Amino acid sequence: MPTVNEVPSPIDFRIQEDALEWERTALEKRPDRPLFFERFATEIRRSESAVGRVLELGSGPGFLAKHLLEHCRVDDYVALDFSGAMHDLARTRLDGYRQRVTFVERSFKAEDWMEDLGIFDCVVTNQAVHELRHKSLAKRLHEQVRTVLSDEGFYLVNDHFSGPDGMTDCELYMTREEQIEALFAAGFTDVQALLCQSKMALLRAS
Repeated sequence: MPTVNEVPSPIDFRIQEDALEWERTALEKRPDRPLFFERFATEIRRSESAVGRVLELGSGPGFLAKHLLEHCRVDDYVALDFSGAMHDLARTRLDGYRQRVTFVERSFKAEDWMEDLGIFDCVVTNQAVHELRHKSLAKRLHEQVRTVLSDEGFYLVNDHFSGPDGMTDCELYMTREEQIEALFAAGFTDVQALLCQSKMALLRAS
């Protein structure tokens, strides 16, 4: 695979102070995040097949996890994040659901992040794909997601987009069209746009 010049991140989520600051300001900077959380939940609830196992990539301080565990029937929720500091915040937030949550400290940039995780009915990710630090790496991540999805499983991916009404960094962020194209290129055959707001787009792929 060709070398990619990654876009540097302005913060290090592995540092406790940075993780705390992100947690503190996340909803302030993106007040529409709860609307996206509810749309994630709606898609899981309306699934024709049972959604017993959910994997979240880039689970952070557990905002999305808490909403889904509160509003959906999920038996096993696997929260994957490379930051131990973020997991510490999430453990506190999800304490009431600890019997249903497994925390995995692992980077989804690693080639073998899928190892030993098993198969899931749904994979979710919220504002995390751009943490690959270059949009050209998204297709590989989506291909890897397909390997852990059940035959009837589906993938809910929300991230910032570039272009009109979006972000200005076109190396880090994909346009809405590129987001859809990357999922098709990864082998998904059905891709639907669910919600577009606040420079973010939520897609469903299966």
